[in-house]
Order: sequence, then C-alpha cells, then structure tokens
Amino acid sequence: MKAEPLIAGNVRDYLRSLAPEPRRLAKTALAALPKGDTKPLTDELAGLYRLRVGSHRFIYRYQAGRLEVFFAAPRALVYEYLAAHLHDFLG
Repeated sequence: MKAEPLIAGNVRDYLRSLAPEPRRLAKTALAALPKGDTKPLTDELAGLYRLRVGSHRFIYRYQAGRLEVFFAAPRALVYEYLAAHLHDFLG
C-alpha cells in the first residue's frame, strides 16, 4: 500500500487559495505522487523534485523514507523564491 505524501501547512494554505478546478487537479496530482509530471531539480536545488500542475509547481523531497511536499507557488515565482529561501524551508 502506497503511503500518502506528507503535505506541509503552507502547501495546504496554497491549495485553499486556488480556484476549485485547479485545486481539484492539484489534489489529484499530489495524491498520485511520485507519478505525474515530475522532474528532479538541478544545481542548488539538487535533491528536490517538482510536480507540475498547470501553472502551479509543488516542490517535494524524500525525507526519512517519506515523500514530503514542502513548497508550492505559481511557476513564475517558485524557483527563484525557493532558491533564495531554501534554508528556511528545510531548516
């Protein structure tokens, strides 16, 4: 049986801020992780992965054998913000 991904509180808040249809699509995609439109990140974000759901990006990692989704934002913001604040999220 597949374990549910661990979804951080800030990601849950982001999901609640979405319109109903993007929210439904995102929840479905998150529940299917690690399947879906995923890709490993590179350079300073190596070791992290992204899930693409339309114009939204969800960033996750494998931590202690669990899949942890810890950041979400629109595509236009996600990578630059994450690179600048990575230590805050992974603390």
